[in-house]
Amino acid sequence: MAQVFLSLGSNIDREAHIRAGLEALARDFGDLTVSRVFESEAVGFDGANFYNLVVGIHTDLSVGALALRLREIEDANGRRRGGPKFSARTLDIDILTYDELAGTVDGVELPRGEILKNAFVLQPLAEIAPQQQHPLSGESYAELWERYDKMKQKLWPVDFRWP
Repeated sequence: MAQVFLSLGSNIDREAHIRAGLEALARDFGDLTVSRVFESEAVGFDGANFYNLVVGIHTDLSVGALALRLREIEDANGRRRGGPKFSARTLDIDILTYDELAGTVDGVELPRGEILKNAFVLQPLAEIAPQQQHPLSGESYAELWERYDKMKQKLWPVDFRWP
């Protein structure tokens, strides 16, 4: 089974959509490793603040099949496609890493570049997988978070309990 880390985010009815996304992931993949939920300002557009977290799963699905299943979960939560890349989202689920794969696999770029760019991805990833190593840099997520410029993006934990 592959170890996969996913990024979840929402800025439309945030708590309901994050909760629904977690429930769907638990139904499909069993036990989840779930970070705290963080609130952050929208990146790349003016919009409502996001709730973000990282979830670890294990799966036998291929990268392509997993990406398709995640898209179905997004769609079931009212995700609208076809608008600007940076826009409001009911639910956004991205594959961050899939084992140690690197490169384009089934149309998915691995590891996802946002890991190194966005605090709302790196901090929760470092929280649940501090000793795991980034497939390209070889550095642990804890090391990467320690060096991250925390003035770049505002991020704060929220009181969110699941299940």
